[in-house]
Amino acid sequence: MSSTQRFVPIYTTHGEVEAFLVYPYIHNRHGEWIGWVTRNRQVYSVHGHYVGWLSDEPRVLRKQSTAHIKPRLTPPPPPGKIDLPAIVPLSPMMPELKIGTFDVLEDAPELMPALDIGELRDDID
Repeated sequence: MSSTQRFVPIYTTHGEVEAFLVYPYIHNRHGEWIGWVTRNRQVYSVHGHYVGWLSDEPRVLRKQSTAHIKPRLTPPPPPGKIDLPAIVPLSPMMPELKIGTFDVLEDAPELMPALDIGELRDDID
């Protein structure tokens, strides 16, 4: 990873850092690739499934209603290995979530598994 790339911590509603954005890639606290974000801040898993959106704080949020699930997208090529920052800023004050919205990294982290983990990965035959 280039030293010029910027790590953006992604927080949970309770203020914990659970992921890092190195645009467009999202990595978990272990440095594993777990998703990516589009230019319009939509978040997808490494398997191409819609997860939610990246809020301003930033958090990964999703509506509880899944009536308008977005189509699966082809993921970008996997990123190279990253070295996570040793120190991260404290979380900002988190606004309350609107009714019907939840924090993915806090309430449903299984929606963003690493590349080789998860029920939503393609079967290998």
